[in-house]
Amino acid sequence: MSGILSFSSIVLPDWCSTSSCRRGVRMAAAHTTHAGLSLEAMAIKPPSHPTYDLKGIIKLALAEDAGNRGDVTCMATIPVDMEVEACFLAKEDGIIAGIALAEMVFQEVDPSLKVEWCRKDGDYVCKGLQFGKVYGRAHSIVVAERIALNFMQRMSGIATLTKAMADAAYPAYILETRKTAPGLRLVDKWAVLIGGGRNHRLGLFDMVLIKDNHISIAGGISNALRSVDQYLERENLQMEVEVETRTPAEVKEVLQYASQMKTSLTRIMLDNMVIPLPNGDIDVSMLKEAVELINGKFETEASGNVTLKTVHKIGQTGVTYISSGALTHSVAALDISLKIDTELALEVGRRTKRA
Repeated sequence: MSGILSFSSIVLPDWCSTSSCRRGVRMAAAHTTHAGLSLEAMAIKPPSHPTYDLKGIIKLALAEDAGNRGDVTCMATIPVDMEVEACFLAKEDGIIAGIALAEMVFQEVDPSLKVEWCRKDGDYVCKGLQFGKVYGRAHSIVVAERIALNFMQRMSGIATLTKAMADAAYPAYILETRKTAPGLRLVDKWAVLIGGGRNHRLGLFDMVLIKDNHISIAGGISNALRSVDQYLERENLQMEVEVETRTPAEVKEVLQYASQMKTSLTRIMLDNMVIPLPNGDIDVSMLKEAVELINGKFETEASGNVTLKTVHKIGQTGVTYISSGALTHSVAALDISLKIDTELALEVGRRTKRA
């Protein structure tokens, strides 16, 4: 059996608790999976990218860890034929993400490893919860451990913040940006989807986004829009087009151009129209004015001064989308561990208030 099971209609296994994993006990058969997941089997699929090699990223992460010798500590301390069971332990509350990717890591290291989960990507976990197990060769588990956790911790941190931002932004949709970790673009954007957000453009290839530098070089917003429309027609391309505006006057210029010319424009970015105030509040009057000027003719996207504290007020202005680079560029990882002696790990965790 393979894939991620939806747990909405089943009873969770007894071991899915804060104190049930035992050293050396083989897993129950509730939902044991080989780590090779097809995209169809994933609870939430990663964004589609024409050139991104997710398996290659996993291989690179494992290779930089192994170097030219492999895990010398494992080779020195762990018998090659020893089999163990290790438990995934949440050390703080949050949204779990990266389960599907972790299974891909285990599959890459050792296809014989078996994994079992009582949570799926996008589910809430509380501090102290044992939400997954992996069983098989001890050497393979320890080699895969850090890479799987690195992916899961970062993705879970992104998903947790995204969930909070998406809930607060309603009825607007929350987007990330291209401010992702180098090499982890797809991973970061996948985590946003798992957290309930939506993806902005994946890269430079899948959407036209006319930003301030393009406008300056082109000699103004109208010139930039005209050049884009001509390029798309000449190349026989159809894709979304967004233009950045910074003032209501620029919004009016975009609307005037669109009223006079056939255009591929689909969205207007309203950048830095949220003004921070000395008392910690924000002034959204300029943003509201811009949304009213556009009056539903195009999608709108608020950008700049977006935080968990401000996003709700921004979402009430009528904008379609709110984009936040903070979802990926400075997110705190969610603390997760993989332990063979889970009882001792929980004891230490309670002592340090991390479980």
